[in-house]
Amino acid sequence: MKTKTILFLVTYLTICNLTYSQSSEHLVFKGVPLDGTLNEYVSKMEQEGFSNLGTENGTAILNGDFAGYKDCMIGVSTLKQKDLVYKIAVIFPEKDTWSTLSGNYFDLKEMLTEKYGKPSEVTEKFDVSSYSQPKDDSEKMYKVQFDNCKYFSVWKTDKGDILLSIEHESVTRCYVALAYLDKLNGDIIKAKAKRDL
Repeated sequence: MKTKTILFLVTYLTICNLTYSQSSEHLVFKGVPLDGTLNEYVSKMEQEGFSNLGTENGTAILNGDFAGYKDCMIGVSTLKQKDLVYKIAVIFPEKDTWSTLSGNYFDLKEMLTEKYGKPSEVTEKFDVSSYSQPKDDSEKMYKVQFDNCKYFSVWKTDKGDILLSIEHESVTRCYVALAYLDKLNGDIIKAKAKRDL
């Protein structure tokens, strides 16, 4: 298990606060509502076939197949002060070509759109001037590796937010990430934080 991957999952779940089915009032991941303690949720994910790789800084790291993709890394996060699951991030297998990387992104976007409807927000662009747009696969991957690629879609639902994005870790790893942020438990955690202010 790569330490960088674990560190990224923990960081990614922290950063996912930039945005915020089943008869549950919670957002659902793999048929299981985002609710309960970390140990309870991890136990349910193990029953769904995921391997538990351990916990670091309030985030459980799991490995398994998800949405037709093999060997995904999953981070399940709580707030340290309150053992209540409210975020999940999926890191799909890394890709070394734009065609496979964007193919994963658009495949997942299509499935999410079929399930949740049209995204609330979409940005799909390279941060470069109009006359220097990347023309081929290797130029596009270069833009991803050097943080000049902004591809993300957000679905805002009554139960929480879902964020799909193309991400990178330095210049060596490029992949698609998917995050689920439960509204109800997120609001409980925010209310607890506000009481502290």
